[in-house]
Amino acid sequence: MTNTIDLVGFCDNRTRQFDIPDFNGAFNGLQIENDGSVTKIGAAVDAGLFPFKKAVESKVDFLIVHHGPFWTPPIPLVGAAYEKIKVCLDGNLAVYGSHLPLDLHPEIGNNSLLAQKLGLTPMGTFLEYEGFDIGLIAESPYERQELRMQLEILFSSKISAMEFGSPKPKSVAILTGSGQSAVDQILKAGTDTLITGELKQQHFNLAQELQLNLYACGHYATETFAVEALAMEVASQFSLPYQFIETDCPL
Repeated sequence: MTNTIDLVGFCDNRTRQFDIPDFNGAFNGLQIENDGSVTKIGAAVDAGLFPFKKAVESKVDFLIVHHGPFWTPPIPLVGAAYEKIKVCLDGNLAVYGSHLPLDLHPEIGNNSLLAQKLGLTPMGTFLEYEGFDIGLIAESPYERQELRMQLEILFSSKISAMEFGSPKPKSVAILTGSGQSAVDQILKAGTDTLITGELKQQHFNLAQELQLNLYACGHYATETFAVEALAMEVASQFSLPYQFIETDCPL
């Protein structure tokens, strides 16, 4: 049995959560407390009612999530919001959230791990936010068709490909989750190819007009890597069992 506060300290330090600014209203760190002891670590992308229920059913009592339960503006704890918190309190489930600190982490971040899984070599960053770059630029050994095939393998073919750029891009931009802010910025970063999670309908037109290769692989799917990596490190550090809480989100 391990103290919750020790796990929180490890996660705070590993994610550098006190040093990395996040979007307005996003909160990182311990968001729901338990009785102070932990016997099993879990990881999930979202702080939703069903992930919480599955975590409690699986005897998880410290859950690391990417999208935490608390964002501005605060909402009354009624209806589904009440039920969600009640599941945690009744199940003694502590919830730790980490958003941008886990996206841009150079070792266990979503961007870096996605590049690693694709066999891409990081070579720089882009898309500055509050003094930190939140996107990654990686060298690519693939022709466009090969890159798409690698993505289809990694994400079980659940990708949307808009290919109007270079047939053999020398580098690619990676921004997991929402890629809306990156589409019109990648050319400035020296590439015409972007791998991301989700895009909007208008980005198809923008891909044609700016001659870009855009690959949307799912917001959820591109953000499973970092929470799992952090949770596995915590489990290893404190000799605790670990489980990923899968929700099969198609978006």
